[in-house]
Amino acid sequence: MKVVIVFNHPYDGSFCNAILQAALKGLQRASHEIDLIHLDKDNFNPIMTSADLKAFRDKKPVDPKVIEYKERLEKADHLVFIFPIWWELMPALMKGFVDKVIFPGVMYDYTNAGNTLMQPLMPNIKSVTMITTMNTPKWLYWSLFGNAIKKAMMLGTFWKMGYKNRKWISFNQVKMVTQEKRQQWLSQIEHKFSSLN
Repeated sequence: MKVVIVFNHPYDGSFCNAILQAALKGLQRASHEIDLIHLDKDNFNPIMTSADLKAFRDKKPVDPKVIEYKERLEKADHLVFIFPIWWELMPALMKGFVDKVIFPGVMYDYTNAGNTLMQPLMPNIKSVTMITTMNTPKWLYWSLFGNAIKKAMMLGTFWKMGYKNRKWISFNQVKMVTQEKRQQWLSQIEHKFSSLN
């Protein structure tokens, strides 16, 4: 299986990076093919320029990085996102990836004249997994902050485009839990990806 991981965290010592390493270890143990898109190390530009907005209208991306990412995503069977939740949302690079790569003519197209119904353009992608970290308690994120990432990514992006096999793994209160708990989470991630099929 070809797995494309889209990763966004600038600090190598972060728990997000530990999650990435655990996922890579599990995938390697299962002999899956891995393509890591590391947005920070790629110096990805998240800003939608006027040229990008015209490209959105024309359904033809112009950013060379976006064109490269499109070609890499076209070879994926499974798509994984790993990023922290800061101030209840994703960091700027991940938001820019959504804006500029999950794009009409790239990841989806409209099926009606009113541009309200969508269909995925990458049937090769059979499933999407999103892994996030945050310090907010899960119940508080859901009840007070409205589960913003679920609404934006799992529903407002991938459900809307018609990707049916979606999973979100949320690690909450990361700074507050013990090192043993964090290690347990990493073992779970490694096991999950070693048994991915």
